[in-house]
Amino acid sequence: MATDSSNGEQKTTSKPPPLPSPLRFSKFYQSNMRILVTGGAGFIGSHLVDKLMENEKNEVIVADNYFTGSKDNLRKWIGHPRFELIRHDVTQPLLVEVDQIYHLACPASPIFYKYNPVKTIKTNVIGTLNMLGLAKRVGARILLTSTSEVYGDPLIHPQPETYWGNVNPIGVRSCYDEGKRVAETLMFDYHRQHGIEIRIARIFNTYGPRMNIDDGRVVSNFIAQALRGEPLTVQKPGTQTRSFCYVSDMVDGLIRLMEGEHTGPINIGNPGEFTMVELAETVKELIKPDVEINMVENTPDDPRQRKPDITKAKELLGWEPKVKLRDGLPLMEEDFRLRLGISEE
Repeated sequence: MATDSSNGEQKTTSKPPPLPSPLRFSKFYQSNMRILVTGGAGFIGSHLVDKLMENEKNEVIVADNYFTGSKDNLRKWIGHPRFELIRHDVTQPLLVEVDQIYHLACPASPIFYKYNPVKTIKTNVIGTLNMLGLAKRVGARILLTSTSEVYGDPLIHPQPETYWGNVNPIGVRSCYDEGKRVAETLMFDYHRQHGIEIRIARIFNTYGPRMNIDDGRVVSNFIAQALRGEPLTVQKPGTQTRSFCYVSDMVDGLIRLMEGEHTGPINIGNPGEFTMVELAETVKELIKPDVEINMVENTPDDPRQRKPDITKAKELLGWEPKVKLRDGLPLMEEDFRLRLGISEE
């Protein structure tokens, strides 16, 4: 039975989980693992689908409304007998028979989640309720991709899972930050009240191929600006820090969490910490040495520092990131060049 670490202490839930499909107990026929990935046409979701589809015993269903995701990210799987793609908004109920649910659906970039903040909250709250209701009905295990934003502008550094955060509940980012906090609450309430098997990953900044080129996140911004010969725009003061995890490492961490015996929440991220100026200088050095770096005004509630404490991920999942920033950035540059139609100089 999964261990519950909601307050940093290991506890066990006494209520048994709902029974999965009778196919799981067949003596003469071993059925495939049926896995639902919400938001599976997005950046992280599509890479997760790629990894899950490598296992011939997995059948993958993707549900996505294409607000930030794209069919193009999944084009190599369309028509595959073990793959199914559904245009669906998770704020509406979904009736499918599955064994595992990876619930990734939600815009994660400030440009997109601020575009319709009420819809962002609905996605986090009603969408998570719908997926938990599905998990309860079919006896599925469900993993929520929460976020380092639940820590807000942290007063503790680095951030362990036991830290409750420092979040503005009425700011322009609150639709995302507080939405994910409520989603975590719902996950644990369904776990305690109904015995649902839950897993919660608090994912930190992730980068890699298939990121939306103009999504407003710092790595994609800098690379796109450098490739276009535009100045790199660093928000003041430039000393604020972030930690960047390459997408293949992130996917590995999510699968390990789903397959393991720990509910979480568990931080999944790269503890390598960079200031925004350091990141800009690295992108400049690797991609376009003659590009300028300009300082611009910052956005409200921008966290001053962000770095995961991944002690739990190491101890409980045997996971830690492998790809260094200097190795991951060129792979992302190659992907952006292809999509922007910019050749090597």
